[in-house]
Amino acid sequence: MEVKALACQLPKDLGLPLSRLTYREIAQVAVERGIAATISGATVWRWLSTDAIRPWCYRSWIWPRDPHFAHRAGRVLDLYHRIWEGQPLGADDYVLSTDEKTSIQARKRVVATTPPSPGRAGRVEHEYERCGALAYVAAWDVHRARLFGVCERTTGIEPFHRLVDQVMSRQPYRSARRVFWIADNGSSHRGQASVDRLCRWYPNAIMVHTPVHASWLNQIEIYFSILQRKLLTPNDFAHLQELQAQILAFQAHYETVAKPFEWKFTREDLQRVLKKLSIQDQTRAA
Repeated sequence: MEVKALACQLPKDLGLPLSRLTYREIAQVAVERGIAATISGATVWRWLSTDAIRPWCYRSWIWPRDPHFAHRAGRVLDLYHRIWEGQPLGADDYVLSTDEKTSIQARKRVVATTPPSPGRAGRVEHEYERCGALAYVAAWDVHRARLFGVCERTTGIEPFHRLVDQVMSRQPYRSARRVFWIADNGSSHRGQASVDRLCRWYPNAIMVHTPVHASWLNQIEIYFSILQRKLLTPNDFAHLQELQAQILAFQAHYETVAKPFEWKFTREDLQRVLKKLSIQDQTRAA
């Protein structure tokens, strides 16, 4: 138990100039501190594995810091399950998830990329020429699996406005009762000003913000990850025009095979997570 307690401490709290501990280092510290006269790293590993303790592993994490996190996240989760302010959405209500994928570079490889062949993977030259960058501003219809997007040289209110025009000028959104736009707190659509601005552009459009530092709640990020994996990696585009054409072509291609994402996380799941984090906060404070 003392060895397990040792493994559950930060190295700096033990006075060690390390960022993480291996099982061999834990064994050495245990001997130095008189916990055991002698002990092998394999024994430490076996003891720790019984409780799934892995002090050599870290996970990047952002703790909720938005004072209205539960309320804002709950509204977004309700919309994914077609609920707004406790009432089911109607057939003429639509939910869009939107964001910008910024600084997408066009990298021209100094040697042409080669295709795969039997027994050999395709090869992409490491060195490249920078041919500029653009931003991709996109929206995803959560329940209809429809995509909309524009490529711009930079992000901002006007590029976002052009995306909104692209969506809201079409049916069924133009004559819809309500169109909910789920967005993060980026500069293009931040705060109450963005809520009022969207309503001025289109009275039936409603801006719904995710909490601060909660991109995982925005479904458009799932599509961006697919775009990154299927088109933008490896990055090999001769110029910005090719990059833009390929992004919009992928958007059209993906829409032909897309289905709504199976979103299972609910408001009740959120409450369980927040309760767990609250207990962890209290433990850390103690």
